Amino acid sequence: MRIILIRHLPTPGNEKHQYIGTTDENLSRGAVERFRQENRIYPQAEYIIASPMKRCLETAQLIYPNREIRVEPGLRECAFGEFEGKTYEELKNHPAYVMWLESGGMTAFPGGESQEKFRTRCVESIKKWIRLLLKGHAQSAAFVVHGGTIMAVMEKLSEEQMEFYHWQVENGGGYEAEVQEEDWAEHREILRKITKLEKRNHL
Repeated sequence: MRIILIRHLPTPGNEKHQYIGTTDENLSRGAVERFRQENRIYPQAEYIIASPMKRCLETAQLIYPNREIRVEPGLRECAFGEFEGKTYEELKNHPAYVMWLESGGMTAFPGGESQEKFRTRCVESIKKWIRLLLKGHAQSAAFVVHGGTIMAVMEKLSEEQMEFYHWQVENGGGYEAEVQEEDWAEHREILRKITKLEKRNHL
């Protein structure tokens, strides 16, 4: 089975380089216009699964129009707590933010979700869906989610053992991977043959 992981298109907060986690922003008008002008090609998928956040649902509807979109709450972005909606410039001298940077992004923001809890939530949600899809003999599925969600999943499940930030992708970018039924039947829960989504447009 093939799975595709796609990061949502930009929101106004993304364009301002803000930390956008629980803020349920729509896509920016500019992002939608650029998407339509570029006419980018994405891999086709039998099933479409998305985070419940508007930015992911809207992206899924643009990439896969007139398709049923299944929603998975466990794939939503991390809650950034008191730092939600703030930029690096606004936070760079905040002691808790400095501590977060020095920890490699592993400590929780004040009032936010811990990275350990967030990453575990994302990985378990993807694994649940992969098992369901394999049981239903699906051939392919696309997950339209968040940057942090993709990094969490790839760090944990990729057969290539790379650290979290190695898997960072731009808005609209992502990865394609192969799930081999025999791996998962024998509890080797890994993603194989991972490739970055190429930016190809219709002629």
